[in-house]
Amino acid sequence: MNSRERVLSALNYTQPDKVPIDCGGHRSSSFSIQAYRNLREHLDLPKSNLYVHDVIQQLVLTEDDVLDRFGIDVVDFGRGFMKDDTYWKDWTMHDGTQVKIPKHVDLRNDGKDTLMYNSKGKPIAIQKEFCPYFEQIVFPREDDDSDDFSNLRDNFSDVMWFEVGAPPAPLGFEGDDLTARKNSSKELRNSTDKAVYALFGGTFFEGAQFIFRMDNALFNLAGEPELMHKFMDEMLEIYMANLEKFLEAHGDDIDIIGFGDDLGMQTGPQISPQMYREFLKPRHTVLWNHAKKLKPHLKTCLHCCGSIEPLLRDIIDAGMDSMNPVQTSCTGMDLVTLKKEYGRDITFWGGGCDTQTILPTGTPQQVREHVMRNLDVLFDDGGFVFQQVHNILANVPPENVVAMFNAVREYA
Repeated sequence: MNSRERVLSALNYTQPDKVPIDCGGHRSSSFSIQAYRNLREHLDLPKSNLYVHDVIQQLVLTEDDVLDRFGIDVVDFGRGFMKDDTYWKDWTMHDGTQVKIPKHVDLRNDGKDTLMYNSKGKPIAIQKEFCPYFEQIVFPREDDDSDDFSNLRDNFSDVMWFEVGAPPAPLGFEGDDLTARKNSSKELRNSTDKAVYALFGGTFFEGAQFIFRMDNALFNLAGEPELMHKFMDEMLEIYMANLEKFLEAHGDDIDIIGFGDDLGMQTGPQISPQMYREFLKPRHTVLWNHAKKLKPHLKTCLHCCGSIEPLLRDIIDAGMDSMNPVQTSCTGMDLVTLKKEYGRDITFWGGGCDTQTILPTGTPQQVREHVMRNLDVLFDDGGFVFQQVHNILANVPPENVVAMFNAVREYA
């Protein structure tokens, strides 16, 4: 099997020849700048330009030598832009590290902090000194309780997650931009046998938090249901239109389309199953199945952090093919139970190695043993793509990264 066949075999619940591996295929399976830089030094690889494709989370595009070293089977659909020098500009991080960031991202030093500006010249996010991430500072509707959402598209420009994006952002879907998108996707497809993952997004629950602010969003779901139904209907209309353009540009050259909606906490879902069924499930069903209608070959993947087992059956019923990151350190996310109860209905894209305790603080031997135990549970009968639980962060020793991937290859 080649990499693409291996991943698709797992998504179709047939046993692949060996464990399919993702690392860097999307923006929740990547390396932080520091972890990636340390890994390359540990492996004695050539110095990297450190292409920070996700500025908000400070994530780098994983280069071919690392993909080959660890046998990675998935790539991000925007990685073709790593070869386009006109797309990038130089930036110096707080610690002096020289990196490349997308040219359209407007960062400005503000004393010891860094501000991120939108295309209208408005500061929308901040990276505090010594903080490895940007934080949202503008919530367009936090003081607005009206039910007029006619300017919702305009509100998006004030939200860092909607405004900044990652390659191929900020290309649009018309004229030369559409041509550039199509050409990039086609070139990537023809250059690799790896599975191509394209992150679309389509967040409703998180989208409400981005627009209203988290406390207001939760209050509105409980106390202003009519307002939130109208808001989410407007979001669905926007997403449906964007999805059609997105798939026109990329749909024929990708294998997996990624959606997102973080619904879990460490100890359980943020909302009840009943609230999920009222507000989110109907709209998830429409959006996710529209992608499959437009491009029947596509597999869908939902990024959804935290303890979400009580919602899994409804997520499956809504049409989701796979879920990520399978946060095994949370309440109710026991791998044996998940595999037994849901392993023939949804693919577990993740759960291979705990990133809260084991990967950052364990020994290489503990990492190896942990990965082996998880593979014993998850690998049989397909329905599993190996990935560590979310991104590999700055505090992860490179020896543990090597031990993790060596264990997967040893298992195969």
